[in-house]
Parts: sequence; structure tokens; C-alpha cells
Amino acid sequence: MSGNPFTGGEAGWLVVTNASRQYALWRPYLDVPKGWRVVHSCPDRDGALDHVEQNFTAVAETPTT
Repeated sequence: MSGNPFTGGEAGWLVVTNASRQYALWRPYLDVPKGWRVVHSCPDRDGALDHVEQNFTAVAETPTT
């Protein structure tokens, strides 16, 4: 495969998350990075983004003094 795998609409999308509750979109034909797990699979990017918007909760940073 040539080019950027995160552009284009073919091949479906995954939503992955890590222990810090960060979310990312991922392609099903790429290995999921260590420490991340699949939480949703969707045929289109918009559906994957909708899942993130519905399930993401911002984690407040702890102020340092």
C-alpha cells in the first residue's frame, strides 16, 4: 500500500482507546499499537467519529504547582 492509510474512505475504520482514555481512529488492516484496544468498528469514517463524540469524556488535567 502506498500513500497515507488514514485518508480515503475505503476499508472501514476502527475506534481504539488506551488506558488514559484517549481515542483514535485506526484502520482495520493495520496492527493496533501496543497499549491500545478496539472499542468500535465502522464501515465509514463519519460513523467512527460519531462513536468518539458520543463516548469521549474529556479528562481534566491536574494543575501542577
